[in-house]
Amino acid sequence: MGDLRDRRSPGGVAGRGAWRAVGALGAAFVILLPVSASGPGAGPRPGAGGLPSGFAPPPAALRSGGAWPERGPPAGSPVAVNGRLRVCGTRLCNQHGAPVQLRGMSAHGLQWYRDCLTRRSLEALARDWRADVLRLPVYVHEGGYATDPRRITDRVHRLIAQAAALGMYVVVDWHLLGPGDPHRHLGRAATFFTEIARRHAARGNVLYEIVNEPYRVPWARVRDYAERLVPVIRRYDPRAPVLVGTRGWSSLGVSENSDEREIVNAPVRADDIMYTFHFYAGGHGRPYLDALSRAADRIPVFVTEFGTTDPEGRGDDFGRAGRYLDLMARKKISWVNWNYSDVSVFRGGTCPDGPFAGTASLRPAGAWIRARLRTPDHFPAPPRPRD
Repeated sequence: MGDLRDRRSPGGVAGRGAWRAVGALGAAFVILLPVSASGPGAGPRPGAGGLPSGFAPPPAALRSGGAWPERGPPAGSPVAVNGRLRVCGTRLCNQHGAPVQLRGMSAHGLQWYRDCLTRRSLEALARDWRADVLRLPVYVHEGGYATDPRRITDRVHRLIAQAAALGMYVVVDWHLLGPGDPHRHLGRAATFFTEIARRHAARGNVLYEIVNEPYRVPWARVRDYAERLVPVIRRYDPRAPVLVGTRGWSSLGVSENSDEREIVNAPVRADDIMYTFHFYAGGHGRPYLDALSRAADRIPVFVTEFGTTDPEGRGDDFGRAGRYLDLMARKKISWVNWNYSDVSVFRGGTCPDGPFAGTASLRPAGAWIRARLRTPDHFPAPPRPRD
């Protein structure tokens, strides 16, 4: 975020615990893949049935699959209590129209750390950590979707089903790191989200994050991408919240010398839309916190990624992270922490065998975020103005 360094990718198989910089790679894609001569309006427009023209419906085998048979979410679980979510005003609301705040964890890239997402680890996340939501980052590059679409998509299917069985919501995240213009992979995104929405809409536990962190493109370009892709999802899932990444690595524009007003003045022209915000407490101070606070009063915001460290994964600032979480509790802003793996919240080497419950295998950041998830937020009242 902000400096194009990816705090998330492992440095290859041998460098499991390392943070890898991908700034040069992202910048190279921006240079080598020129913007279409036709400008922001280029690309497929929604055609019949809501799909962009030129995109075919899913294969017959998928169209006939429908919802997977299941018994429904466990009694008392987040999905059982809240049902299908929708956007009401500036808030995320449950099936009864009451504002809700989801709190949970993001997985790491689905092409890595397979043993961090098992039946045992997900049960611990739902029952011991008491998470409401799991985010599934579908990396487009870095050995992810573009390398093997079928394998990655099938893994998403399995994880959505497993989360549903535990009564958790799922954010399916199109995790594009570079290039920063999401239009570059509109076709792949349409294919992927068509299949996901068609297969899982009936479950009622899926939220769609259609672009992770756009950068070095104007908000109008991101909005145009969203307005092309939302109809793809709406063909199968008419009301589920769709989460749209914001300019400047999902900083509401702050990392590119803008702010939330560009979205307030030109929102995505679709219903049940939320806008994402990402922060790393060790490096993102008052301007970011203030932008989040202002934005939440004007537009629906979902913090789909944050960390207690700086954007490079160094150090923890629990004090500032706590101020962010207190603000999000007051304003019912849903959040997801990065990330549920043994490169982040667990100590190295935890994932093959655990334990995933309790605190014995947790790094300090893991113990801190687990405690916040397990305890209902008791946020301080805003300070009284001085006389």
